[in-house]
Parts: sequence; structure tokens; C-alpha cells
Amino acid sequence: MGRITASRKSLRPDPQFGSILAGKFVNCLMWDGKKSTAFRAFYGALDIIGKKIKDAEPIAVFTQAVENVKPNIEVRSKRVGGASYQVPMQVSKTRQQSLAIRWILGAIREKKGRPTGEKLASELMAAYNREGGAYTKRENVHRMADANKAFAHFAW
Repeated sequence: MGRITASRKSLRPDPQFGSILAGKFVNCLMWDGKKSTAFRAFYGALDIIGKKIKDAEPIAVFTQAVENVKPNIEVRSKRVGGASYQVPMQVSKTRQQSLAIRWILGAIREKKGRPTGEKLASELMAAYNREGGAYTKRENVHRMADANKAFAHFAW
């Protein structure tokens, strides 16, 4: 069984921008129920982005970064006749969003030695420019699905 997460009905938008995606992202960023700390890191990252990218709004950069990281297709294991195949399948909208958020947070948690706000800002700017750890993860998933196209007829 997976983790219990907040349902979409009880999900609140963030107070500064009114973005539901930002609210969801902050909930995933939060450790030990410390939401104000998570908001501080998130808004600190958006301030850094605002200073470095002058021509775009920081929340738009964040939204576009998450869009760029979303996978369109992934591989799932399917057992057929004693053998397991990696079958490429389409990804639903909610799973796309949750995978993108998970990969961005995974990329910033791998990096050590800098405050979370700075790591988040650099990863979001990298994803906005279609590079960085989270975008590389997406490309690897797409490459894996492309390599296993032959097993697409096993999709259920």
C-alpha cells in the first residue's frame, strides 16, 4: 500500500500565488509537518529565480519546470508466461504530476552542502531549461520505454 496523501478536495493553494500546484509541491517538500519551513524554502527559491530570470514570472518558471519534467510514457513490469517484460504505457495526468514533483525533490535531496532553497532554485531553473537531474530522469524513462517498444502489445 502506498503512502496516504492529501486528497485533491482538501488541497489548499499556496497563499502568495494561489497556485494549487505550488500547494501540492510544498506539501511534498515538507518534512515532519514543518510546513512553514517548507514554504520558506519554496518562496526563497522563487525569489532566487526572480533575480536570475528577469523576463519570466517565478511562478510561471516553476510551473513550466514541472511541465518539462512530466513523463508522457513509462515502463511497467508485466508477467507473461513466466517471464517479466517491461511494457511501455501512457501515464495519467495525476501520475505525471506526482512523478515530476518526486523527481525534482529527489534531485534536490541528492545534492548536499547548500540550503534547500538554493538547491531547489537551481533545479527548477535547470528543469525550465530542459536540463538537470529531474529532466535527465525523465529522459531515461522515455529512453527505456522507447527501447521496449517491441513489448507494447502486452499492454493491458
